[in-house]
Amino acid sequence: MIETLLGGLLGGAFRLAPELLKWLDRKSERGHELAMQDKALEFEKVRGASRMAEIGATADAAWNTGAMEAFKQAVAGQGRPSGVKWADALSTSVRPIITYWFMALYCAAKAAAFVAALNAGAGWGAAVLAAWSDADQALWSGVLNFWFVGRVFERARS
Repeated sequence: MIETLLGGLLGGAFRLAPELLKWLDRKSERGHELAMQDKALEFEKVRGASRMAEIGATADAAWNTGAMEAFKQAVAGQGRPSGVKWADALSTSVRPIITYWFMALYCAAKAAAFVAALNAGAGWGAAVLAAWSDADQALWSGVLNFWFVGRVFERARS
C-alpha cells in the first residue's frame, strides 16, 4: 500500500513538475517583458525629449532668421530717402553733427589740458606730451584708419 501511495504521489509530483516549471518560467518571462517595456518607455521618453529639443532649436533658428531679415530690411530702409525733404535732411545730418560735436568737445578738453600744463609751468613740449597720451594716439589711428579704409572700400565698390 505504501508503494502505491508513494507511486501515486511521485507520479503526481512528476506530472505537476513540468506545470510548475512552466509557471515559474512564465513568471520570469513576464518580469523580463515588464523590464523590457520599462526600457522601451524610457527610450521613448528620451527620444521625445530629443525631438522636442530639436523642434525648439528649429523654432529658434527660424525666429533668428526672421529677426535677421527684419533687421536687414530695417537697415536697408534707413538708407532709402523717405521723400520728405526736411526729414531726409535731418536724417543725413544727424551723424555728422554728432561727430563734429564730439570732435569739438574732445579738442576743447585737450586744449584745456594743454593750457593747464602751460599754466602749471611746463614748457611747450611737456605741455603737448601732457595733453597727448597713448590712448589719444590709439583713438586717432582708429579714426583715420576708419575713414581711409572706408574710402578704399568705396572705390572698390564703384
